[in-house]
Amino acid sequence: MSQCVRSTVHNHRGKILSHCRGFSGGLKDLNKRLSLPADIRIPDGYLEKLQLSSPPFDQPLSRRSRRASLSEIGFGKLETYIKLDKLGEGTYATVFKGRSKLTDNLVALKEIRLEHEEGAPCTAIREVSLLKDLKHANIVTLHDIVHTDKSLTLVFEYLDKDLKQYMDDCGNILSMQNVKIFLFQILRGLAYCHRRKVLHRDLKPQNLLINDRGELKLADFGLARAKSVPTKTYSNEVVTLWYRPPDVLLGSSEYSTQIDMWGVGCIFYEMAAGRPLFPGSTVEDELHLIFRLLGTPTEDSRDIHALVSRFCLFTSYESKKRISADEAMRQPYFRSLGPRVHTLPENISIFTLKDVQLQRDPGYRNSSYPESGEE
Repeated sequence: MSQCVRSTVHNHRGKILSHCRGFSGGLKDLNKRLSLPADIRIPDGYLEKLQLSSPPFDQPLSRRSRRASLSEIGFGKLETYIKLDKLGEGTYATVFKGRSKLTDNLVALKEIRLEHEEGAPCTAIREVSLLKDLKHANIVTLHDIVHTDKSLTLVFEYLDKDLKQYMDDCGNILSMQNVKIFLFQILRGLAYCHRRKVLHRDLKPQNLLINDRGELKLADFGLARAKSVPTKTYSNEVVTLWYRPPDVLLGSSEYSTQIDMWGVGCIFYEMAAGRPLFPGSTVEDELHLIFRLLGTPTEDSRDIHALVSRFCLFTSYESKKRISADEAMRQPYFRSLGPRVHTLPENISIFTLKDVQLQRDPGYRNSSYPESGEE
């Protein structure tokens, strides 16, 4: 090859590499600027168009420009999502498994019908307003919101199953190592919420989603800002009483972060023992089961501590004496997970650590997790 040809090829390659680097850097800037996930597929020519029609990349976009830009990429549009299987249906809402054309990833589409006189149920509005601001590895991600005349569709990341389904698949016999890992993730997500003064208020296994990696995420924040605990959700399902603390069952409306910690204790017991702790069918039945196990509270014994094993930290009658999520994460029980679980960035999964691995559950014959010795 002549010196002239080599020089031409070298210059051409340099221009291509320079263009690619610029485009790659531009995509990175664009993702950051529009708060996009890294795996979004930007339409051809969109980057150049945005640079021509908006302020330089070192200046912020106005809210209107950002909304217009997101809309042009495909956010906020029903045609961006392909409906697959129906996962569940209630009076107001239907949940579908779907696929995003923007990322080719699976999503969960919660479609809330607006034909009813009351319009968008307030629980859906609460969920949207909260999840927009909650970004954590142990909280389900709200990817998009699609609003039409007939429906409000919330687009969530897709997880394979909830904790109730996971326990059912295991014949309710879980590895105690897996119980520990799931419990830590529940507490980690809750601690993040509680630091931001957000209460979940409807913790139960059906609202804890798990993917095939074992990552557990808090979901269904529809009751998080309600002024009372209703008896039905907007899917018209009866709200279970099994995870409700006695102070709420008895009519207390003075809610604090401790309302969630009672539920954590009940879920911890259920994972470890393979059966619910307080499976009451009515408020009276639920209270009877609680009083039978913990003793009936009196004016002289409101700080009763005759509680069950480790669960005493979560299920104290007096809400102020229930352990906080942050304190619970520091208990010696979690020491085997290693010290780094406490220093991970909020958006990083604990499964990035070599000390954190799920084991084969004794009751799950087809488990994909490796067999290893129990602690």
